[in-house]
Amino acid sequence: MAPTRLPLLCLPYSGASATVYARWRRSLPDWVAVKPIELPGRGERSDEPLWTDPHGLAAFLAAEIAPTLSAPYALFGHSLGALLAFELAHALMERGAPAPLLLFASGTEAPAVRDDTASRQPRSDEALKAELRDLQGTPEEVLADADLMRLTLPVLRADFLMCGHYAYRPRPPLPCRLHVLGGRQDRASRAALEAWGREGTSCTIDIFGGGHFFIHDQRASVLQVIQSSLEREMQHAPALAGLAPT
Repeated sequence: MAPTRLPLLCLPYSGASATVYARWRRSLPDWVAVKPIELPGRGERSDEPLWTDPHGLAAFLAAEIAPTLSAPYALFGHSLGALLAFELAHALMERGAPAPLLLFASGTEAPAVRDDTASRQPRSDEALKAELRDLQGTPEEVLADADLMRLTLPVLRADFLMCGHYAYRPRPPLPCRLHVLGGRQDRASRAALEAWGREGTSCTIDIFGGGHFFIHDQRASVLQVIQSSLEREMQHAPALAGLAPT
């Protein structure tokens, strides 16, 4: 039986929780089931310990998610979330789950060309705040809120360590297409985005106006690209025939 909805598993960026994707549910069509993945140590899982090992976290998430995958699915991740989505795809397949229909990698260099050696040591509170200012995604009044920073900075520190501890492991390309999203003023170069092409059967790249948080600044355009990309991919998936309008 064909699925009634296509799950889109969304992984958050450093310091964020699953709530960053909450509005996507209202903006994407009904045939897309947006499923934000909550990472341990934040949101509804705030009582669980934070992770600093990205490969271990991907395996941990795969063990949770694999039993729930009864239909084709897609993955989306932004920044750190893109790395986790990539590793999660491999970890799910290692557990016998199918490959994703499509992997969206947003806001970061390809795994093979990343260099996060500067993030291998814990950063001070002030260094973390400086990084947030540099990324231009956090209002100054939020940075000045001591109570909010007391909750946010430990998560951000652990996530930066996770970036620093990431080690690329060459493997056969994923048997799916990759769609890469980048910001015109973001740090990742075009060449670093194009390097994602070696990780799947093919690779499409879309560049949006803005910096690192273009997924918020250009949300409507980003979601339109996601929807169109999923529609195109589903035309070649017999199990999804008739799910999306043509």
